[in-house]
Order: sequence, then C-alpha cells, then structure tokens
Amino acid sequence: MQTVNIHEAKTQLSRYVDQAAAGEEVTIARAGKPVARLVPLQAAKNARQLGLGKALYKLPVDFDNMQSDAIQVMFEEKT
Repeated sequence: MQTVNIHEAKTQLSRYVDQAAAGEEVTIARAGKPVARLVPLQAAKNARQLGLGKALYKLPVDFDNMQSDAIQVMFEEKT
C-alpha cells in the first residue's frame, strides 16, 4: 500500500486512480496523517434482475385514460 500527501494526490490523480483500478490501495495523507484511502471498486455481487415482479402486477388496459374526467375537472376548477 502506497501513501502520498494530498498535494501530490491532486497533481497526480489520474496516475493514482489507474493504480487503484489495477488493484493497488493508495492512502492519502494530510500533514503525514492518513485521511483517505483510494481503493478499486468491486462489481456488485447481487445485481438486481429486472422483471421479477412481472407476473404479480397487471396494469389496467385503460391505464392511460383512467380518471381522465376527474383530472380534467381538477385543471378547469376555479379556486
């Protein structure tokens, strides 16, 4: 694990990000004291699968026109 000061991390950010992406951890220090750690991201292990509730929920056939009369009245109503 490599430790760099914050000024060097700012000026060489791309280099340290590349190192982290390659699997190396980089510790960023301020006045010699560690304050942050740059680590590689790991892929999500339990990514959600779309469409799992498809059979559980049904939209009405007239979904686009449901309550259209009531909505029209709300827009035209004077307060």
